[in-house]
Amino acid sequence: MDASRIRTELLAGLTVALALVPEAVAFAFVAGVNPLVGLYAAFFVGLITACIGGRPGMISGATGALAVVMVSLVSLHGVEYLFATVVLMGLIQIVVGLLKWGKFIRMVPHPVMLGFVNGLAIVIFLAQLGQFKVPDGTGGLTWMTGSQLYLMLGLIVLTMAVIWLLPKITSAFPAPLAGILVVSALVLGFNLDTRAVGDLSSISGGLPEFHIPMVPLTFETLQIILPYAVILAAIGLIESLLTLNLVADLTGTKGGASKECLAQGTANVVTGFFGGMGGCAMIGQSMINVKSGARTRISGISAALFLLSFIVIASPLIERIPVAALVGVMFMVVIGTFAWTSLKIMHKIPPIDAIVMVIVTCVTVYSDLAVAVVVGVIISALAYAWNAASRIRARTGTSKEGWKVYRLSGPLFFGSTTGFTDLFDPLNDPDDIVVDFIDSRVVDHSGLEAIDALASKYLAAGKRLHLRHLSPDCKKLLAKAGDLVEVSVLEDPDYEIAVDYGHRFESKEKTT
Repeated sequence: MDASRIRTELLAGLTVALALVPEAVAFAFVAGVNPLVGLYAAFFVGLITACIGGRPGMISGATGALAVVMVSLVSLHGVEYLFATVVLMGLIQIVVGLLKWGKFIRMVPHPVMLGFVNGLAIVIFLAQLGQFKVPDGTGGLTWMTGSQLYLMLGLIVLTMAVIWLLPKITSAFPAPLAGILVVSALVLGFNLDTRAVGDLSSISGGLPEFHIPMVPLTFETLQIILPYAVILAAIGLIESLLTLNLVADLTGTKGGASKECLAQGTANVVTGFFGGMGGCAMIGQSMINVKSGARTRISGISAALFLLSFIVIASPLIERIPVAALVGVMFMVVIGTFAWTSLKIMHKIPPIDAIVMVIVTCVTVYSDLAVAVVVGVIISALAYAWNAASRIRARTGTSKEGWKVYRLSGPLFFGSTTGFTDLFDPLNDPDDIVVDFIDSRVVDHSGLEAIDALASKYLAAGKRLHLRHLSPDCKKLLAKAGDLVEVSVLEDPDYEIAVDYGHRFESKEKTT
């Protein structure tokens, strides 16, 4: 690795660390804990996942998706229960990694991914709007007005302009960091009256210390923390694995899902024992890192170390950075994160995919990521099942023995059993019927039950049903059919290959 690559990685890490500060502080406020709890979480989760995670270049830390779940736990039981929950959350994630369940993230359809990206971009945007509120003197917050608002907007636009223009001139320096430095120099040089990081909260603190959560080791405690731990583990892994896939797409590389699960779990266990609020992958900071040119683990490790140095050593300097500069960086992240092409293809893709995309986006914004992904996957699965169910059909013909042959095509499963049954006419069919599965496949137990029920109908009508090209695994499961069904297994024992049975098929086919 040459010096220029190391410099790029370190500068990207510094940029990420600066952007992490207000995010960690804000999410700590959301969860109802001290800002240092969020900052320590950002350090530990960021450092450990950068070292052993499944995707170099990905950034993890304290996130809003987890904070909104934590707030009720903290308000009802206190911060010590939060630390215990984070440890249990990490253990659950480690188990998921050991069982290699992370691979199931590949079951998430592309429209759900687009909805996730768009929804998260909107969430990041909405989170920045809180920076436009100031104390009203009565303990509440009110929107900025007048010159204070105009100055804030001007500095944000300037930051965004620097980030947009600099890559057109040179790629030797991370544009987001340049935007922060230019705006900070302008504010400090002209002594402009605008909010700084220190106005949010002090980030000064010492090194994190090992701390065993002070909760009773009882079954009652487990009953309290387990539901939260399961929800947090699910949200953390879903967001992390989706971010992993997104970063892998951007960089043209592959990521290890199970390895990422183990890294996230290890990070959260350690964080819980050092007074952190836990965390997961952060799409916004990951985008900043990647767009700054980072491609190795050095950037994530340096970002965590820079963040710790801010807390221990450089807090007076970091607290003087204008909030507007960091908001401008995040607004550019929003623009870069939102899948604008999804708006152009809405009328070109299947309607159900467009609906799924919109639903996932909306649920991500108004609920949380885990619910949105689950909803999107369920809708996509039901749509696929409905579409597959409509594909069951049969061509009819006559064998050389004079038997009527139904040659099936399409999958036989729970969604297509009704259509499968409607293809046959037990009362008017001849005495011998052949159902040929050469172009079909029995997928589940519902399909087997449908075959068994069909055999019973032909038996009741005094007729014989023969099955051909039924795979051996399905043959074994037809135990209830007994002697009612004659199964012909004549070819390949794993899955039979078509042979000429002398069938004469008509040109028409029966569908449902």
